[in-house]
Amino acid sequence: MSSEIKNQAEILSKLGIEALNAMQLEAEETINSGANVVLLSPTGTGKTLAFLLPLIQKLDPEIEHVQALILAPSRELALQIEQVLKDMGTGLKTNAVYGGRPMTQDRIDLKQAPAILIGTPGRVADHLRKGSVLPDYISHLILDEFDKSLEIGFESEMREIIETLQDVKQRILTSATQEIDVPDFVKLSEPKVLNYLNEGIQKLAVKIIDSEFKDKLPALVMLLKHLGPQPGIVFCNFKESINRVSEYLLEHGISHGIFYGGMEQKDRERALIKFRNGTHNILLATDLAARGLDVPEMKFIIHYHLPLKSQEFTHRNGRTARMHCDGTAYVLAYRKENLPDFIEKLNAETIDSATLIPSTEEAAKEWCTLFISGGRRDKISKGDIAGMFFKQGKLKNEQLGVIELKPDCAFVSVEKKGVNQLIKLVDNARLKSKKVRITRV
Repeated sequence: MSSEIKNQAEILSKLGIEALNAMQLEAEETINSGANVVLLSPTGTGKTLAFLLPLIQKLDPEIEHVQALILAPSRELALQIEQVLKDMGTGLKTNAVYGGRPMTQDRIDLKQAPAILIGTPGRVADHLRKGSVLPDYISHLILDEFDKSLEIGFESEMREIIETLQDVKQRILTSATQEIDVPDFVKLSEPKVLNYLNEGIQKLAVKIIDSEFKDKLPALVMLLKHLGPQPGIVFCNFKESINRVSEYLLEHGISHGIFYGGMEQKDRERALIKFRNGTHNILLATDLAARGLDVPEMKFIIHYHLPLKSQEFTHRNGRTARMHCDGTAYVLAYRKENLPDFIEKLNAETIDSATLIPSTEEAAKEWCTLFISGGRRDKISKGDIAGMFFKQGKLKNEQLGVIELKPDCAFVSVEKKGVNQLIKLVDNARLKSKKVRITRV
């Protein structure tokens, strides 16, 4: 690998980042020292880049085996890390493996071993057992959001993986949680702890929305109409609740996406894509969306249900007031219910839902999402896609939104007005050497 590819200034330029923040600078220095590291920092502060930048400097491009293993608690986080690495343009082969993905595709990708393997503990343990991933050259182990992996039941797989790795020179653990307990099986000796959890907390406002009725759905609708067209997440504790809330919001003309663990992987991924690109401003989600997901900066989150633990309350709130920006967490509460201690201690402002006035601000534009049946493996670039929509689709610049390019497909947000005519113009068009189908998601 050329030193030019690994030049940090060039990588940051590719990512559109002017400079590293204080947490990333200290993480880089500490990881470069060779020490084991525990990195504690709120969601959205750039932990992924903080460990990836120094990590890529430590790998040998001449070794054709996995040298760094990154374990993540969810498919979404594994895919997000993989995408960041691809966007960095390091030249190092990278693959993500996770449950719900065809093992045949894993085998194809792993036939030529990546330098960096990212995966969920269950799938990585499976590959180590089958010998499709060799542990012999793995010198760096990163446990991203490691406490979440333990919390959702991956302890036995993580223990099995770590016991298989005999030559790990450096361990890096990340978390957005204060109360951490690192099990002995992690073999974390003399770690340097970098704690940035108090950064930006003062930017978050918490407000209690007082509901006159035990059924809080009318209060939720009033709050969403009051907040107007801006992105936010509504957290529920159960998928059954999400379905009920979703039906009610649709009845009241509030467009939204849904996201929870029982959904098919494809549907979860598309829900996040449509949330990121502005097709949906509102996402109804369980705590699966509380951390480790690549979602846009938002001004608010809403606790339709309060979580059982104060830590999850903190993680949910971390979706807003990120990177020194302001944000508000709203707690929907029936006026006769007793709130947990971690809410009572906040002395938060209480607002009667009946006093909420609907916002008069209108969305500047309505967007929808299109699916394109070709991607990175077909040598298609974002520029190719944009060019097709401008030339054949006759779109103006402001009518084309976010383009997300995947290995085998792409997703594009376009202005909703006139979308049916647009599809007629571009469907079955040729991108590079591939004729692609274009459909509405």
